[in-house]
Amino acid sequence: MKMDRLAPLALFVAAAEAGSFSAAARRLDLGPVQASATVARLERELGVRLFERTTRRLRLTQAGEQWLPHARRLIATWQEGQSALRTAAGIEAPLAGRLRVSLPSDLGRQHLWRWIEAFCHEQAAPDLTLELRLSDRLADLVQDPVDDAVRYGVPPESGLIAMPLAPDNRRVLCASPAYLARRGTPRTPDDLREHEGLRFVLGDSLHGRWRFTAADGETVAVDVSGSRVADDGGLVREWALAGLGVAYKSRLDVADDLAAGRLVALLPQWLGEPAPLYWMAVGRHHVTPALKRLIDSIRARCEAL
Repeated sequence: MKMDRLAPLALFVAAAEAGSFSAAARRLDLGPVQASATVARLERELGVRLFERTTRRLRLTQAGEQWLPHARRLIATWQEGQSALRTAAGIEAPLAGRLRVSLPSDLGRQHLWRWIEAFCHEQAAPDLTLELRLSDRLADLVQDPVDDAVRYGVPPESGLIAMPLAPDNRRVLCASPAYLARRGTPRTPDDLREHEGLRFVLGDSLHGRWRFTAADGETVAVDVSGSRVADDGGLVREWALAGLGVAYKSRLDVADDLAAGRLVALLPQWLGEPAPLYWMAVGRHHVTPALKRLIDSIRARCEAL
């Protein structure tokens, strides 16, 4: 198989996953006309129609559904073969090409971009183009022009590949010393009703009911209120540092602030909500040995943090 034969296969897989030639073209940095023509050539070569095309949607034909797992295996086999050759030669391939990752805003700005840059420097990856999108909006790895995402929360059932970075991470209730000196320290979850809650909103969902678990397994939920709501986790942390209220943040996000005393952890006898962190990828064929090393590096840094 020639290397240029992989391009139509990769495009076919991307279009099947995205349900759109234009979305697949954006992912692979192609023009939509070029993408459509490339798939048409592949169909002529195979002698079957792979997609049913309408003005509104693109869907696989029965032949396309049959061909999709084979195309994925062909790409994966090529990549595994390259990796085996490099391993036999004592060569570890660095990250190359384009790495497009969606990162959560607070952890992304504080740590993740630096960890990724440090890994690339250590691995000497001069041929890598890095595209980072920092937002707490959940990127659609099929429709959006990204191939990977770092996400908080248990991954939903989907065709995405989920690799744990910090599976045991939890939220922690925290506030600045200045706020606690002014408003007092809550001793029980119910006390939060008398405090200024710094709340986070994701899309149309307001995270205003905070849940805690006691040592005996008792779980309580408190509806908090406050005058400040943000769709950016980094801003919620900045508000807490400024003494404007109580925040309920991922411990990874505030680990440095807690260690430095800029924030104080509250209700230590109560466990915060789970906030596991995962690396998500669009398909197993995308998870190369170099990407696995990056994920392992980030996992180790999360554990240290």
